[in-house]
Order: sequence, then structure tokens, then C-alpha cells
Amino acid sequence: MSAQNVVFLFVLTLAAGIFSLNVQRLVSYLRIGLPENRTDNPGWRFLNVLRIGIAQTKILREPVAGLMHATIFWGFIVLTAGTVEIFVQGAWNGFSYERVLWHPFYVVYAASQDTFAIFVLAAVAFAFYRRLVVHPKRLEGDDIEHLDAYIILGLIAGLMVTLLFANAFLSIIQPDAVGPEKFIAHALAAPFQGLSPHAARGAQLVFWWAHVLLVLIFLNYLPYSKHLHVVTSLINVYFSNTSWRGERAVMRPMDLEADTETFGASDVEQLTWKNLLDGYSCTECGRCTAACPANITGKVLSPRKIVVNTRQRLMERGPIATGDTMAFFGLDLAHGEGKDATASLGDGPAAHRLLDTYITEEELWACTSCRACVQECPVSIDQLDIINQMRRNLVLTESRFPAEIQPAFEALERNGAPWAFDAADRGRWADGLGISTMADLAARGERPDALFWVGCMGSFDDRAKKITVAFARILQACGIRFAILGQEEHCHGDPARRMGNEYLYQMLARDTIETLNRYSVTTVVTACPHCFHQIGNEFPQLGGQYEVIHHSTYIERLLQQELVPLRTDEGRRLTVAYHDSCYLGRYNDIYDAPRETLRRALPVVTLVEPPRSRDRGLCCGAGGGRMWMEERQGKRINIERTEELLATGADTIAVACPFCMTMMSDGVKAKESSVPVLDIAEVVAGQLS
Repeated sequence: MSAQNVVFLFVLTLAAGIFSLNVQRLVSYLRIGLPENRTDNPGWRFLNVLRIGIAQTKILREPVAGLMHATIFWGFIVLTAGTVEIFVQGAWNGFSYERVLWHPFYVVYAASQDTFAIFVLAAVAFAFYRRLVVHPKRLEGDDIEHLDAYIILGLIAGLMVTLLFANAFLSIIQPDAVGPEKFIAHALAAPFQGLSPHAARGAQLVFWWAHVLLVLIFLNYLPYSKHLHVVTSLINVYFSNTSWRGERAVMRPMDLEADTETFGASDVEQLTWKNLLDGYSCTECGRCTAACPANITGKVLSPRKIVVNTRQRLMERGPIATGDTMAFFGLDLAHGEGKDATASLGDGPAAHRLLDTYITEEELWACTSCRACVQECPVSIDQLDIINQMRRNLVLTESRFPAEIQPAFEALERNGAPWAFDAADRGRWADGLGISTMADLAARGERPDALFWVGCMGSFDDRAKKITVAFARILQACGIRFAILGQEEHCHGDPARRMGNEYLYQMLARDTIETLNRYSVTTVVTACPHCFHQIGNEFPQLGGQYEVIHHSTYIERLLQQELVPLRTDEGRRLTVAYHDSCYLGRYNDIYDAPRETLRRALPVVTLVEPPRSRDRGLCCGAGGGRMWMEERQGKRINIERTEELLATGADTIAVACPFCMTMMSDGVKAKESSVPVLDIAEVVAGQLS
């Protein structure tokens, strides 16, 4: 063993030891979070890693920046094989994969090293250009850390340059060791062919050691950098629930009987280890914030800030909670975002907490729960879960919430609806339509094919009641045996849950489940995406298991089976812009059924799409309890969305949600437009023969 081998092994051992200590430190911080089982469905989780992590499918949703990042990522995977070869050479002089690989494989491997090194260098150059010249909006903001990105990009570029030049000088002193497949190395070596063997050997050693040291510096810089995601993102994707059909968008169950005085989360100890791992995995790309309707329209909420400041608080609280003395540089990963995040740091860490010190009440209430942030995150971070947990703490533990939602809470408790309507009027919309209630059918010993769950908007709001009647007419025209609950229906509690009042939610939800079970309900149809999601996806947490079908899917099936008696005249050609409901689309992947319903019902329809549609659609602004709160900051979200829809030139706006109906109708009025807003049920009912 040569002296160089000894020095190399010493440096490697030292670097690996420091990295190991930092990994232990960061893992110990995760342990201060609440436990949570994320080991179910291992097959699906592994496929998610392949799809989202390795194939970079979510990264590539943004073509240019996505290709840049994916190139660096894939380059890292390919070039890691070369780094391993170099490190083996450090302990074993003259080692080469050529000794152990079948020659054609080795040629492919060798060519891939030079090829990807060039690709990565080009991607890094483009990344510098974007940050220094283009300044994309999503990478800017208060207290956004840029130096970290420049250091990492510089290190990556240095790794590529030293790798290529080490091979270039090796090709001069040992031509047989570098085949023609390493074409870049040979091209770089051409100007240096006149060097003496001694000088060429010295240059090769300099670049070889520079490459080795840059790798080890890079490795040990990661625990102090937002680029820790290089290590944690694949792990985060594996443990994520954000892409699991059905369960992916449900709110976290809550045990109200637990022996605790704190509900929800006001600090990092009340979040789960997965919430904290999200912080390690955030690369601060800003895709979540760029897609957030609240942020787009000028509100204080930034989903990126929620995650970054959670990590910032963890870096402050972690050493205290664990007794850690290994935070060598103190400020690792501690940078935050937003001026309010540092407003009270002078009080000292013991007086701080995540709520108020780092994340304000105003930010939390600005969320519409549309899931755009979760959808856009390339490493499957769940920003909304943190917001929901902190809202629960505000309402249940601290009784802090906007005064304007107090009437909604009171009305839900007294009247079973978020408005102060008389519960006795809930079924009035059906007067004279010959629609049976479940009680009527039970008295006759009959059972319907489906329960039509009307919902509070469909029962009380004058505009939404037209949607209710239209859907009922379709069902009757198709001969579907259905019934309603009438006065026995009341709100299932979804608005209360989204606004943090889990007590009220569970009271209403359990009562609803008892009613549905009393009539042995198995199939529910509803025109409200919020009811559809709540009864179908979140009631199972409380023992309610039902097949719930949204009216867009139900009508589309009826049309497909040619059960809907439609007029045969083609009528006027319509140009329709369909607005996607968040709780139908991003929550439940239903994008095609409403569009197909329109196409089948209106043979002369032309569907046009606004720039933001389907899973990139912009929220109407009513979700997450925002229906009961005023927008006092920035532009109204429904106005922003209405402008997008009107800009398509459509002569009709179609929706599939009573909440969206209200918001889009208000938006059209505000813009003094005459373009009608119709629910898809109204469109189909208008075509009945």
C-alpha cells in the first residue's frame, strides 16, 4: 500500500465519520416528532419511487427547468458509478471496471461518463443563467437563500471538470487506460500532448485528488444545505401518502379521546416525523408557492415558507430537545423565508414555537385547501397536512379563529348547516317533484338504487337549488329509483373539519353515518364534490363505508348507456370552458367525466381550456372554509379565475360544484360579463327531450 493510499483512506474515513455523525444528528431531530406508520403498501411506494423519484415525472411537469434538474439527477446516478471506481482506485492502485466488466458493457459505461459529464455541465450552466439572469419569480422572495444554490452548483461543476481532466491527463500517461469511448477526455488532452510524463502525472494527480476532495466536501456540505434533498428526496417519496388513490387527500384522523391538552400542532413536537422529513426534502424550488391561488393573488401564504420555516424551527428546537452538541456550525439548514419568520427571534429559542414565531395565523387561514402545492411538489411534500394540523391547534386548543367563521360554527351546531337556515326547509326544493324520502321508501318496505345526497348548498342556496332540481330531473328521466333524506339530512361536517373544528366535524359526521346506516345505504350520488370526497373518502375513518359517485361520473355513465333521453336537434354551437373543481380533480382525479358529459350532451360543443386546467387548474377560492371568510388582502381568487375563463372566448362557463358555481357567478357579475355559468347537470337537463 502506497503513501497515497494511506492518506486517501485517512481522508475518506474522516469525511465518512463526520457525515455519519451529521446523519445521526438529523435523524435524532426527526425523532422529536410524533410517530406515524408509513410502511403500508410497500409495492405502491416502491413504484412511486421509480415513477416520481427516478423517472422524475413531477419534475418534468415544468419542461425546461424540469429537464435541467432531471439531467443533473440522472447524471448523478450515472456518474456515481464512476465516483465509486475512482474511490476504489484510491485504495487499490490501477483498479478499473474494465477488469471486471464484459468489454461491451465497459465501453458503454465509459462513454456514459463523458457524455453525462457534458450534459450535467450544460445543465449547471443553464441553472446559473436562470438564477443570475432570468430570476424566475418562484425562486425569489423575502429572505430566500441563494448563496447555498451557487455553492452547490459550483461544486457540481467542479466535480465534472475535475473528472474529465483527470481522465484527460491519464490518457496522456497511460493511453491504454482511457479508451476512445472517453471522447471528451481525449479532446481535452489534445492541447497537452507535449507535456512531459512527469508533468502530466502531476496534473493527473491534482485533478484526481481535487475530484475526490470535492466529492467528500459535497457530501459533508449536504447536511448544512437545502440540497440535503439529494439524500432525502427518494426516502421522502417512498414514505409519502400524497399520491395514494383515495387515501392521498384525506385529512389526518384525530383521536379526540386521547389524554392530551393539545390538539393539532403549534410546534414541531406535535407534527409527525414525516412532516419534519418533508423539511429536509424541500429544495425551495417554489413550485408549490407558484401554484398557490392565495399567493398568486397577493396573500401572505407561501406553501414553501410553511415547509422551510418548519425546518427552520426544527433546527432551532432539535438541539434543545435532543441535547445535541454536534451542530458544528449552528446555522445549518436554519435559514427561513419571510420577514415575519424572524420578527421575534430575539426572545430566544425557549420562548419560540412554530406557530406565531415562524408561521402566522394569517398565513394559515389564507389556505383554500386546493392541494395545488401538494400536486406540484416534485418530492411529494405535504404542505397542506401541516396547515391542517396547525388550524386544528388554533381552533381546538387556543380558540383562535377569524370572527367571521363563528356564525358558521354556530349554525352547523344548531341547524346542521353552515348558514342559519331553518332545517325544516332543507327538502323544500323537492316540493311538487314527486321525489320520495328514505323514510317514505322504508315505510313502504322499498329501497332505492341510490341515495341522492343533496348537500347544504344544493338544499338552501337559490342558485344551487337549480342544480339540484336539474340532476333530479335527469335521474327521473332515466328511470333511476332514488330517494333523498329530506329533513333527516344535515351537513356531514366537512366545512368544520377544513376550518380546524374536529370536534364539530366528528359530531356531525358520526350522526350522518348513523342515519345512513339506519337505512342501510350502500350507494350515494351527489352533485357536490366536497360531499363526494368527505362521505366517500373520509367517512371510512369513522366507520362509514359507502360507494359515493359524483354526479359528473353518474351522468356520464347514464349518457354512455344511452339512458338519458336527449333532444335530437343539434341546436346552436356552443363554446364552453369547463372549470375544474379542486375536490373533484386534484383530490379524486376526476377530470374527464365532466368534459365527456358535456361532449355527449352537446354534440355541437367546442370545449376550450384556460391556461390553468385539469390538475393545474386554479381554485375558485371557496375551499378550506374560505367560503365563509372575506378576502381582504390582494386580488380576489374568483376574479383571477373568472378572468382566465372569460379570456378563452367561451360563451358558456361550465362547473361541476355548487361552491364553484357561486364563486364563478360572482366573478362574472364583477366583470360585468353576460357569459352564463352552468352546472353540467343543468346543461344535460336542458337537452332532455
